[in-house]
Amino acid sequence: MSASLTTSAQKKKKTTAPPPSTTLSATSAADRTKGYEQRQKLDKVSLLNNVKFRAIGPTDMSGRVVDLDVNDANPTQFYVAYASGGLWRTDNNGMSFTPLFDNESTMSIGDIAVDWKTNGQTIWVGTGENNSSRSSYSGDGVYKSTNGGKTWQHVGLEDTHHIGQVILHPSDPNTVWVAALGHLYSPNVERGVYKTTDGGKTWAKTLFVDDQTGAIDLDIHPTNPNVLFASMWHKERSAWNFVEGGKTSGIYQSTDGGNTWQLLSTAGSGLPQGEGVGRIGLAIYPKDPGIMYAFVDNQDKRKPEDKKDDEGLTLKQLKDMKVEDFMELSDLVINEFLDKSNFPEKNSAKQLKDDLKSGKLKVKDIYDFVGGANDDLISAPVKGAEIYRTDDGGKSWKKTHDEPIDLVYTYGYYFGQIFVAPSDPDRIVTFGVPILQSRDGGKTWKNVDKENVHSDHHALWINPNNPDHMINGNDGGVNVTYDSGKHWSHLNSEPLGQFYAIAVDMAKPYNVYGGLQDNGVWTGTSKPREDAPLPEWKSIMGGDGMQVQVDWRDNRTVYTGFQFGNYFRLDKDKPGFGSMKRLVMPRGIGDPKLRFNWQAPIHLSRHNQDIVYFGSNKFHRSLDKGETFENLSDDLTKGGKEGDVPFGTLTTIDESPKRFGLLYAGTDDGLAWVSKDAGYNWTKISDALPQNLWVSRLTASAHDEGTVYASLNGYRDDNFLPYLFASTDYGQTWQAIGTDLPAEPINVVKEDPVNANILYVGTDHGVYVSLDKGTSFMRMSGGLPAVAVHDLLVHPRDKELVVGTHGRSIYIADVSLVQQLADTLRQKSVYAFTLDPVTYSERWGRVNKYAESKPLEYEIPYYTKTAGKTTLDIKTDKGITLASLTDDSEPGLNYAVWNYTVNPDAKTTYAQYLNETKKKEDKEVKLEAAEDKNFYIRPGKYKVVVTTANGAKTEQTLTIKAPEKRASRRGISTRPIPSTPGEWEEYMEEELGMEEVK
Repeated sequence: MSASLTTSAQKKKKTTAPPPSTTLSATSAADRTKGYEQRQKLDKVSLLNNVKFRAIGPTDMSGRVVDLDVNDANPTQFYVAYASGGLWRTDNNGMSFTPLFDNESTMSIGDIAVDWKTNGQTIWVGTGENNSSRSSYSGDGVYKSTNGGKTWQHVGLEDTHHIGQVILHPSDPNTVWVAALGHLYSPNVERGVYKTTDGGKTWAKTLFVDDQTGAIDLDIHPTNPNVLFASMWHKERSAWNFVEGGKTSGIYQSTDGGNTWQLLSTAGSGLPQGEGVGRIGLAIYPKDPGIMYAFVDNQDKRKPEDKKDDEGLTLKQLKDMKVEDFMELSDLVINEFLDKSNFPEKNSAKQLKDDLKSGKLKVKDIYDFVGGANDDLISAPVKGAEIYRTDDGGKSWKKTHDEPIDLVYTYGYYFGQIFVAPSDPDRIVTFGVPILQSRDGGKTWKNVDKENVHSDHHALWINPNNPDHMINGNDGGVNVTYDSGKHWSHLNSEPLGQFYAIAVDMAKPYNVYGGLQDNGVWTGTSKPREDAPLPEWKSIMGGDGMQVQVDWRDNRTVYTGFQFGNYFRLDKDKPGFGSMKRLVMPRGIGDPKLRFNWQAPIHLSRHNQDIVYFGSNKFHRSLDKGETFENLSDDLTKGGKEGDVPFGTLTTIDESPKRFGLLYAGTDDGLAWVSKDAGYNWTKISDALPQNLWVSRLTASAHDEGTVYASLNGYRDDNFLPYLFASTDYGQTWQAIGTDLPAEPINVVKEDPVNANILYVGTDHGVYVSLDKGTSFMRMSGGLPAVAVHDLLVHPRDKELVVGTHGRSIYIADVSLVQQLADTLRQKSVYAFTLDPVTYSERWGRVNKYAESKPLEYEIPYYTKTAGKTTLDIKTDKGITLASLTDDSEPGLNYAVWNYTVNPDAKTTYAQYLNETKKKEDKEVKLEAAEDKNFYIRPGKYKVVVTTANGAKTEQTLTIKAPEKRASRRGISTRPIPSTPGEWEEYMEEELGMEEVK
C-alpha cells in the first residue's frame, strides 16, 4: 500500500501564547550561573529530598575516563576524572574509590592537576570534557579544592566550556596555566591559554588565535617553569558535521612563563602545515627537555593506492563507471560486491544488467545505494596519527616513522595524545583504538591492548621509577599493568556507565535494560542486594548500545541495536547470533538512501506487541515482530544536511497508551508529527513550537488521549535553555510548561502512569518532578549526583522510577508515595501513609562477635507541610507507648527510622499487656532482653501516632506478624533458597538445627 504524507494546512486553534521565537545562540555564562542557582533553589524547596535513589549498577563496563593524576611517590593513591561521571580518588590502588565532585554546577571534566606536595589535598579541576564527542558536556570553568575535594571553590573562566589541560607551577602554588578549548558547537573568544598568578582570583589570556581555535594541550619544562609549550586546535562542530583541523592549528612556545608565545610549527619546522592539521598532543622528556614528542592528527588525505585486480569492484570505481563497462564485469565480481555492500537479496548481477540495459536503472543508482554525495570525503583515508620528535627544544621536528600508524580511529574529536616514559626517551605510548607502544622512539609500534581493556583510550600514567607500570584510562574505566601491557587488571568497582536509553520488563523482580556509550546493551535485575556487590549484568549486544524495547509477554524478546540504525530482534536467554534477526527497512536501488540517527528510535506497541515502529528519516512499521517492515511515510525531516554525521533523522517515536495507532514522531531538525491512523498519514504539529531544535522526546499521555508532552534540546548549539511544552489537542496548540526549570538541556519528559498530574524530566544535570502537570517543578536528588539523565521511566507495576544516567549508570527510587501527593494531601498539616506489615524474627538483637551487626531499620513514611520537630509514638491499642522517635521534619515526604525496639521503661507494662491479650492456649510471655540488651516488639497490631511541632496529629496502623510455622526439618521446606550469607546462616540454624551442634 502506498503511503501518503499529509502536511496540508488545517484549521488552527488560537494558541494560549504566541508562537515562541527561537534564537539558537549560545547560552551566556551568566545565564548558566543563574541556572545553577535555580537548580539549588528547586532542591531547597523540593518536597522529595528524602526520597532516596539506590544505585543498581552496572559496574562491569564503567565509563569514559579523561584524565588521571597519580602520586609518583605512592602510586596506590590517584585521582580519576571522568568525562561525565565526576572525580574519584583511591588510596588503595583502585580497590575502592570515593566520589568528590558530585554536587557542583557541572560533573563534566576535561583535566585535573593535583599538588602531591600537599598530600593530594590541593586539586585543580578544569571542567568540560576535552574530547569533542556527541555527548561531550561543557563545563563552566575551573574549580579548586584545598581539602582533598571535601569542598570546592569556583575560580573563574566560566565561558571556556571545555578545558584541555591544567598545569601547576612547580614551586608557586598561586601560578597555574590552563589550556581552554572554548565552546564545542559555537564560536567564542573565551579560548586559548590562560594564566593566573593569584590562585585563580584573576586570569590573563596570554595566547589567542581566533574564535574557533582553542588550546588543547600544555606541557612545561621540568626545571625551568618559564618555558612552556602549547598546542592550538582549529575545529568546527555542528549536529551534522565536524571539521577536525585547520591552518591555525599549531604548536607554540613561551620562554617567559606563558606571558607571550611564539609559533613553532612554521614552514620549515618539519611539522605539517595547512587545513589538515588537527588535534596535537605534547610530551616533554623530563630528563632531557630538549627531547619532545608531538602527536598530530593529520587530516590530509593519503595518496591513492593502486588497487589490485583481485580486489574486485570498489565503490570508487563504480562512481564514474559507464554502463558498457559495468556490463563487461563478470557476474561473480558484481555479486561479491552486492554481498559485501548489503544489497537486498533480490538484487543480482543478472537483474542489474537487465535493468541497466532497459534503462530502468543507471549505474549511479547502484552507487547511490551504498555511497553518497560526500562519500569520498568521508571514506577516503587520511594520514591520521603522526608522531614527530624534536631533540632541540622544538626548533626542528622530524616524523619518527615511515609507515602510517594505523590506529583504527584517529579522529581528533576523541583521540590525540602522546606519552613518554620519564626514565626512557625512546619508550613512548600513543593511542586511539588500540593502545600502541614504541621502544625505539616511534620507529616501530606494538599493540599492548588485551581483551579486558576497553579499546578507546584517553589517559595514561607511566611510573617514573618503573616504566612497565602503567595506569590507563579509557571508555571502559581504569586498567593497570605492571609488565608493560602483557597483562592488565580492570578497576571496575564503581557504578560508572554512560547510558543513552533504558527499558524494563515485567518479570518478578523486573529487569532493567540499557544501551551504553561504546559499551553495548546490557541487562540486569532491579532487585537490591544487601550486604553484597551490586547485581551482575549481562551483555546482549555490542557496539554503542542504543534504544531497547522488550516484549512484556515473555520478558525475553528484545529489540535493540547499535549506532545508526543497526538494530536486531533477539532472545536474551539464547546467547549467540542464532537468535538474532536483523531489522531491515525496505529500500530498493534508485530509492534515496535512508538516514538513521546515532540513536535510531524504536517503539514496541503495547496494544499489540507483534507491532514494531522504527525511524530513519522515514517512519517504518512491522506487523510481524520485525520479520518485515513497510515504509509508512515520506521523509519526515527537512531533507538532511551534507556532512560526516547523519542529520535529518527521526529522534523519538511514541504511541498513545490510550489508543492504538495514535502516534507521534520528532526529528533532530525540529519537526514534530502526529498520526491518528497508525502511521499512514502524518500531520506536522511543530509550527507553534520553537524552531530548529532537536526534538528529544514526544510523550503521549496515559491518562488523556489528546495530551502529549514535548521536550526540545539546544545542546548542539551550546544553547542550554529548557524547552518543555504540553498540548491537550493532539499537538494542534502548545503551552509552555516548566518555566521555572533551570538552564539545563532537557533530554526526556515522562508522565506518571498512576497520577496524571506528575511529570518527570531528565536534564543534563538531574531529575525534576512536577506535581501539577508542569506548572512548577522541584528537584529529586536523594543520593543522585548532578549527572546527565538521558532516559527515565516509571515501572507501571512496581511504581519505581528508573533513571538512566550518562555517567553514573542506573538509579532506582520508590515513587509509590510520590504518586499519592495529590493536592488535597499536600494541604494537610501532617499525613501518615499506610505502613507495610513486618514479620517478627527471633533473630532481632542477635550479636555477631566477629563483625559489626547491621542495624535494623524500618521506615515510617509521613508527610508534613512545614519543617520542625515531629514525634512518632508506637503504641498499643490501649495507648501504652512502647517507643518514641523524634524526627527533624522537612516540608514534604519524611521517613523516620525505627529499629523495632521497645523503651526499657515500658517493659513491665508491655509484658503485662502481652499476657492479658494472648490466647489462652499460648504460653506466658516473658519479655527478655536480646543479646544486644534491647527489648523488641512482639507480634500484634499497634498504631503509630505522628505529632508535629504545632500539635497537628495523625495515626496509622502497624502490624507485626508472627513468623510462619515451617515444616519439620525432616520434612519438605517451602522456604526460598537463600541468596546471601546471612540468609544461609539463618537457614542452617532454623531449618537444619545447626545451632544445636555448635
